[in-house]
Amino acid sequence: MGVAVSSWNLASAVSRRQQLGVVSGTAMDAVFARRLQLGDIGGYLREALDAFPIREIAERVAARYFIAGGKKPDAAFKSKPLPSIRPTKALLELIIVANFAEVYLAKRGHGGLVGINLLEKIQIATLPTLFGAMLAKVDFVLMGAGIPRAIPAILDELAALNPVELNLDVSGARAGEQFVSHFDPREYSPPNAQPLPRPQFIAIVSSSALATTLARKCTGKVNGFVVEGWTAGGHNAPPRGQMTISEAGEPVYGPRDVVDLEQVRSLGLPFWLAGSYGNPTKLSDACAAGAHGIQVGTAFAYCNESGMDPVIKQQVIQQSLNNDCRVFTDPYASPTGFPFKVVDTPNTLSDEGIYRNRQRKCDLGYLRELYRREDGSLGYRCGAEPIEDYLKKGGELANTECRKCLCNALMATVGLGQVRHGGSEPAIVTSGDDVANISQFLRPGATNYSAIDVIDFLLNEAEPVGQTQ
Repeated sequence: MGVAVSSWNLASAVSRRQQLGVVSGTAMDAVFARRLQLGDIGGYLREALDAFPIREIAERVAARYFIAGGKKPDAAFKSKPLPSIRPTKALLELIIVANFAEVYLAKRGHGGLVGINLLEKIQIATLPTLFGAMLAKVDFVLMGAGIPRAIPAILDELAALNPVELNLDVSGARAGEQFVSHFDPREYSPPNAQPLPRPQFIAIVSSSALATTLARKCTGKVNGFVVEGWTAGGHNAPPRGQMTISEAGEPVYGPRDVVDLEQVRSLGLPFWLAGSYGNPTKLSDACAAGAHGIQVGTAFAYCNESGMDPVIKQQVIQQSLNNDCRVFTDPYASPTGFPFKVVDTPNTLSDEGIYRNRQRKCDLGYLRELYRREDGSLGYRCGAEPIEDYLKKGGELANTECRKCLCNALMATVGLGQVRHGGSEPAIVTSGDDVANISQFLRPGATNYSAIDVIDFLLNEAEPVGQTQ
């Protein structure tokens, strides 16, 4: 769903209806810092800061970023340290507090379950992100966009408050070389801290082979899978085999990309299906296939409780009503090399002119690639940064073509875009193919809908109200 679209408010609404509400853990440090700079509307973040178990850390984060009454609209957001293999203490504190706060707020006031979703490819912040969420007693961790083989054992160790490390993917690393991220939870725990609850781990997979590998070869326990097809929003797994591009410019998926559900069932672990499953018939089909249920993203992305900018929500809802919603699976937009689904909607980076007119800048850095320099040290580069900078770092020109700064764009999608030269960064909207059908959740005469409307519709607890044409 993108950065902070699956916000604490949305996750809370879903969890209160006895479903699993999931918050996004991607770039939560930047999200939290910018929300504080907007004045913490409603006071929710300061409530979470008050609940953080180490008062001094919470006070330092608030002192760095909170602006009473909010920053001026034309003022830039204060920057924060970029992700690094050797992060500063200030950055670690911000990451931990931010993820604690998001889970704490999603869980407050009810007994429902809450999960957090992470991308395996964004590795540097993974360990403190997990710990912050676990301090708030997150119930589930979901992770995809890679092979999260190390995460189950890391959850075991973090729960026991033991130091942990994560091997990092480094381009150009030589045989036998290892580059590792370290984190010691005891440095960020209160005195006499007790072990934390270990959340269940759900791997997001796009093949039965990956599910089998994770189920059988992880050191810690995998508790289940989300089996995600290529029609789901956000990053998609590349097609199996050599990439073929259609005349429309999209990756071509085929029979090899259809998951063998019988093999997934044989693993004996619960699984949920994702990717265009947002209707009651598909939910029934999923359960008939042995799934425990479905994962739904796109339908919730445009509901009242989501973190998406309300103007963008209304724009896309109207496109759905007009039968004018198109999703383009862009093989090149993401610096990660994964295909990325983009909604064609005005005034966003789906407009070629807006993309070309944006001055390249990499000042958030979540999707940067780690690479080995000749002297053995590590560097950071991104195909969406200024081209001359990327080439100086040994990157290939082909890897810069059509690349978009998803970090800045997705922050803009939730109303947190950086202000530059008097204007905000342009947004980018990612959704699954089901975005064409979101108007089915609108009641007659309505222009918006709630998370409860979606749940009731999916569970057949409300009459279909569809306004699709």
